[in-house]
Parts: sequence; structure tokens; C-alpha cells
Amino acid sequence: ALPDQLLESELFGHEKGAFTGAVNKKLGRVDIAKGGTLFLDEVTEMTLATQVKLLRVLQDGEYERVGGTKTLHANIRVLAASNRDIQAAIAAGSFRRDLYYRLNVVQLRLPSLRERQEDILPLAQQFLHTYVAKSGRDIHGFTESARLALQTWTWPGNIRELENAIERASLLCRSSEIDLCDLPGEVRGDITKRHLQFTVPTPLKEVERQMIQETLIITHGDKSLTANLLGITARTIYRREADWSEEE
Repeated sequence: ALPDQLLESELFGHEKGAFTGAVNKKLGRVDIAKGGTLFLDEVTEMTLATQVKLLRVLQDGEYERVGGTKTLHANIRVLAASNRDIQAAIAAGSFRRDLYYRLNVVQLRLPSLRERQEDILPLAQQFLHTYVAKSGRDIHGFTESARLALQTWTWPGNIRELENAIERASLLCRSSEIDLCDLPGEVRGDITKRHLQFTVPTPLKEVERQMIQETLIITHGDKSLTANLLGITARTIYRREADWSEEE
């Protein structure tokens, strides 16, 4: 998030008089992290010029402070993260391939929130606990419709979007549980826009089948949640699915 010269100074430090405003020598993060770990978040935002200097640190363990001539030796472990597609950045020429290979000794991929649906509600509950503690509100959970909406939304903004949604809901909520109406419109959208229509007469058996199947779509196949929403048991859903298979 810093301009290139300031980022270089932040990482590697600078000597007194290196640039306007450099009234004292400053240690960089590489100095401060000596013998430990340096975490570089959003590393793909780094300019090519700074990437070269970081590559030298990783390759040779050497660097100079801005405005300095003395070669210093780095003794750090580097962790780097990015929410961008690094291969696409390499293809576009904005990220050095050799730096990628030096960083990519051990790769950890954190799946997007929509790929780990089982984490959504625990994270939402944790964020709620955090914001309720700050505001002193008496809110202890989510209604079933709110829980379903949280699990149904695809969360393109990942964790930050979820946290912001829960903070908003904790401010708007007027009861002891966050309800569907407290959530942002886009989060409510996926659950509120699905409708079923039946002609009269439609056999009750067919109505039940469509209700179960549509609710399973919303819950991404979670039979326990589907059963809870419909007021039936999960065993009933398994029995109905077995009956439908036999009919087919």
C-alpha cells in the first residue's frame, strides 16, 4: 500500500539523508525480523524494481539500505500472501517468474469461503461475539432463515465481506437473534428469490418432492439443515429419496 520508495525503505531501511525527510537512519523490516519471520501481504502489488531487491534477499541473503553502500546480510524466513492469481500476474508481466519460484518453496492455498461452507457459520458466530462484546448488545445468535442465507450466499468478498455483513447486522438487529432482514440485501437475495408454483390439483406427494428438492438446492445438499427448515426429520428425506429412486 506504500509508494515504491517508501516500501523499499520500509523493507530494507534507509541511511540518514537518503532522501528528503530521512533525518535519521532507519532499520527496515528485514533488519527487525532478523532470526525470525517476515510476512509480506499482497506481495503481487510490489513493483518490479522492489521485486528484484526482494529476490536478492531470498537468493543471496543480501541487501543494502536505501542511500547506503554497505552490503548487509539477511537472516529471515519469508511468508508471502496474495489474493490475486499469481500465474496470471506472471503472464501479464507484473510479477517476476524467478521471484515466484523462490517464494514458492512451500505453497499453502486457502480456499475461498464458498469452497468451505462448513466454516461460514462458526466464523459468523465468532464475528458476532466480537462485535457484541464491543457494543454491549444482547445478541447471542442467528435465526434459522439468517443461518440459511449466510450459508447460501457465495461470498465473493470472502472473510472481509462476511465480517462486514455481521458487523452491519449486529448494529441493525432489534432482538436477541440476527434475522434475515438484518443482513445485507445481496446476502438475502439467494434465499428470497426462489419460488415454487403449483397448479391445482397437484398431488401432495409431488408438492412434497419439489419442496424437499428445492430446499436441498438452497442448502447445498445439507439434509440435516433441510429437514430442520421443513420441520421434518433427516430420516424422512432419506426415505423419500429412496422412494423417488425406485419410481424412476
